[in-house]
Amino acid sequence: MRLKKLKLGFILFFLLLVVACQDSGNETTNKSETTSDGLTTLTVFDSDANPDWVEEMETPVGKRIKEDTGVLLDPEFDIEGGQTKIPLMIASGDYPDMIVSKGADQLVDADALIDLAPLIDEHAPNLKKMLGEDGLNRLKWSEEDPSIYVLTTAPVDNEQITPSYGAWIQHAVVKELDYPKIRTLDDLKNVVKEYKELHPTIDGQKTIGLTMNTDSWRIQSSFLNSGFMMTGGSDDGEYYINPDTYEATLHYRRSIEKEVFKWWNEMNSEGLIDPEMFVQKNDQFEAKLASGRVLATIGPDYLMANPQQALREAGMEERMYGVYPVTLNEEFKNRSYQSNGLQVGWGISITKDCEDPVKAIKFLDYLASEETQIMLNWGIEGEHYEIKDGKRMIPEDEWEKRNSDKDYLKKTGIGFNFARFAPRYGDGVLDSTGQPFTTNTRELAIQNQTDTENEVLKAYGAELWKDLFPSAEEFPVKPWGAAYNISIPANSELQTINQRALDITKQLVPKATLADPSNFNVVWEEYMTALKNVNIDKAEDEYTELIRQKVELWSE
Repeated sequence: MRLKKLKLGFILFFLLLVVACQDSGNETTNKSETTSDGLTTLTVFDSDANPDWVEEMETPVGKRIKEDTGVLLDPEFDIEGGQTKIPLMIASGDYPDMIVSKGADQLVDADALIDLAPLIDEHAPNLKKMLGEDGLNRLKWSEEDPSIYVLTTAPVDNEQITPSYGAWIQHAVVKELDYPKIRTLDDLKNVVKEYKELHPTIDGQKTIGLTMNTDSWRIQSSFLNSGFMMTGGSDDGEYYINPDTYEATLHYRRSIEKEVFKWWNEMNSEGLIDPEMFVQKNDQFEAKLASGRVLATIGPDYLMANPQQALREAGMEERMYGVYPVTLNEEFKNRSYQSNGLQVGWGISITKDCEDPVKAIKFLDYLASEETQIMLNWGIEGEHYEIKDGKRMIPEDEWEKRNSDKDYLKKTGIGFNFARFAPRYGDGVLDSTGQPFTTNTRELAIQNQTDTENEVLKAYGAELWKDLFPSAEEFPVKPWGAAYNISIPANSELQTINQRALDITKQLVPKATLADPSNFNVVWEEYMTALKNVNIDKAEDEYTELIRQKVELWSE
């Protein structure tokens, strides 16, 4: 550990200079303190943005949490994933009470985090119940260091209702074309092409066949991830993991994925994709979908929430989107429902600067309790839901608010506002009364669908979009979890190579997509050569070793 500290000190030397030059008058409080009304303030840095957060927790759910725990959270949210601010914390040696990180290697190397294992054992019965022995075993840092530094914030035993990734197509398109088969990328292309030719404009605006959300990190989760999602891979970030040998390959280097990006090239050459696709921002993408003139997109479900809600609020049900399990050809299966098991690696930690770690762990344990889990999903009884015949139910007018008010979560505090700070029960998990913790159940999802959506699903012989996708039972649980959650040693050569490879990918894959079809192979070979030149083979070997170590640790 001493050698690690020395190495870290040299690396962060210039960051220390930056911190030293900051105006002390602009420093923020980052230690727990007691407010005038007797609440204990716990500061927390979150590596993600949260537009729904309300200061002082002044929402119905937030107020109840303050009353129950005596804790006021003082969060700082980041849009860079903590990439800049966490190194600055390490350089200064000054930390908030808690940190939500996307990989904590550099924090662990800096001795910034405390071991949560004894705190959980003594003060967190709800966390122990939720995670179980197997889950707590997965949280161990390494074989050499069995400490628990990071508490996962992922859902536990999740049986997701909405497919996590697929091709999203307007209901109006499939209805007018008499519900065509949509199974392959060529099926998707034909549907978009035919409808676009029939309707070159929609509501006076030029029709866009297909666009993608490529703003910042979203280019990976949508456009770049189409490479493995369309060729039978599950989401492991930038790497494809061989399920038999655990060998890691930068997924773009799989020859079959070249065919996916060649399809993108063909779509572009035929004028079927948005010419602004690689330069637009997130709000532009959402505005285009909400206008009703985009026929299709591909990507994860969470990038569709705002446009879908906007279309529904505007009464444009037929321009909303259904999600289909499209792959390159019928040889492959969409693996949206393959289980990772409990996801660990990313999550919340308590730092060495927290003056009351017992208070902090008890707060996290409170979030994991059955009563709080129900509140975070359903809201306050009598205000957001009712009990009838012993069952929770949401009144029709409240459902309407949930569906049409884009600020519903912000106004109520329901949802990810607080659930993001601790593990949570996933969809399909039942409480002690036999009722689901979440509102995302099959029955409620069907009830919540629009008439148009039900009409389209019925035409395809389904009740939910989930019914069109291969089920979780068709795939084994991944013994390495999700590869993108596996911690990479801080400041390692692997991190450097991965970043260089990603920079090259963000430049050359779009270039190949936009190239003249006669030049696609040339650009692709340029891309493959550039990856070799940054020593990607070495990165794959090191990543393979990390995967195998994780599998071995979890199998003990």
